[in-house]
Amino acid sequence: MSDTARTKKTGGAAGARRGHTSGKAPAVRVRRVYEAADPSEDGTRVLVDRVWPRGLAKADAELDDWDKRVAPSTELRKWYGHDPDRYEEFARRYRAELAEPEGREALEQLREQAGRGPLTLLTATKDLAHAHTGVLAEELRG
Repeated sequence: MSDTARTKKTGGAAGARRGHTSGKAPAVRVRRVYEAADPSEDGTRVLVDRVWPRGLAKADAELDDWDKRVAPSTELRKWYGHDPDRYEEFARRYRAELAEPEGREALEQLREQAGRGPLTLLTATKDLAHAHTGVLAEELRG
């Protein structure tokens, strides 16, 4: 999505400055990118994977943005290999990556989006219980 399109979608510069101020945790959902969009609940749909999902044409993707910066590094993703036995260590390392400047900035932008309304984090990962999106959603709600 272009910066212009993103600005229109998010309500312009003023919309980008508005934060979550209601005192309750923002509505953050996690879904597979291959699932059909649910306009009544999804709100802003953001793909948070570093690589584009296999078999999904960009023209068919029902998403508002693709933020690779908030995805785990290639090195971490390859080390993890979606091995459930490594999930706790993966989550710790991923949180450390999110604490780095690029991760912090991307996380803050997602928090701002979540503060304006429902946010759906999209991933191609099959096992959502052991995916980075669960860690990311916790960070956004926290």
